[in-house]
Amino acid sequence: MGLRVWCYLLLSMVFMLSGCYNKPVRHLAADASLLIVGESTKEDVLIFLGDPDEQQELGDGVEKWLYKNKDMSLFEKTPFIGRQFGAPEYQRVVVTLSRGIVTKCTYSADDEDDRDWADDYSWQKKKK
Repeated sequence: MGLRVWCYLLLSMVFMLSGCYNKPVRHLAADASLLIVGESTKEDVLIFLGDPDEQQELGDGVEKWLYKNKDMSLFEKTPFIGRQFGAPEYQRVVVTLSRGIVTKCTYSADDEDDRDWADDYSWQKKKK
């Protein structure tokens, strides 16, 4: 077979495989920005962010809802060599509700590399 046939075959396989991808994507930063402290309700949070990954009852009608997301590029997902292409990004949104109204909403994002700061210095003892 000629080179052109191999290229068409490869291209068609790529397009067929991309059609199989159906994992929903979460946009925590954008969705959390839709919440208005003091106005948004528990139902608004469920509409914008969905069901929380973790819930915590703090008493007196106060709840904390945690949303987590781990973003990895296609290269980072590659087995064995993925860590050579970078580190996954972790995103978190913590929503505090008091009697069904949002009282606080915080968003944070960091890379796995950001968490390795404790091992940066040679004088530190290595934890096993």
